[in-house]
Amino acid sequence: MSDPIPLEPGKYYHIYNRGNNRENIFNERRNYAHFLKLYAFHIGPIADTYAYCLLRNHFHLFVRVKDLTGFPTSGEVPEGKRSSATNENLSGLLPSQAFSNFFNAYAKAFNRTYQRTGALFERPFGRIEVNTEAYLFRLVTYIHQNPQRHGFVADFREWPYSSYHTLLSEKATHLKRQDVLEWFGGRNSLIAMHEQVFPENLIAVLAPDDFD
Repeated sequence: MSDPIPLEPGKYYHIYNRGNNRENIFNERRNYAHFLKLYAFHIGPIADTYAYCLLRNHFHLFVRVKDLTGFPTSGEVPEGKRSSATNENLSGLLPSQAFSNFFNAYAKAFNRTYQRTGALFERPFGRIEVNTEAYLFRLVTYIHQNPQRHGFVADFREWPYSSYHTLLSEKATHLKRQDVLEWFGGRNSLIAMHEQVFPENLIAVLAPDDFD
């Protein structure tokens, strides 16, 4: 993966990562549940989540980093966060560190459960800023269609570890469901968009570095 960009408050990002050496990061159903539990704990406070999909050896997330006043800015380092790093390097530290803490927590639990050692995830984790409406629509659809693209299921709607059905339901959720529905113009429009198949040249920019 290329050098990572900083995660800045108020911006939207496609976050993705895969197992080290393309190894599985989910072996059984309880792994997916534990991943989401740790995600809510570590990432919920610093980012809103709009869509996700967890596959056997990788995952995709669509998030917006929250506008938190505690985030350091250039020339300003909060009490208790001082280090030898420059203020410029600290400008995006807290959001990225939250993700790193999350990955580390999951990796430790996974390694302990399956008696393995070493890195579980590739480093650094991938991130792309979502800064156009066209990218936003394609990304949400791409994330949910990913299991079908990889051949895990014949129909992406059959994959249980994505946000697709949650976005269409009325059950309580931590996802920013109403925002997504408004972007797409309602539930029916969201369904219709997911029935489209995007050309490969449009898909390629969503998963760089041969990630997909």
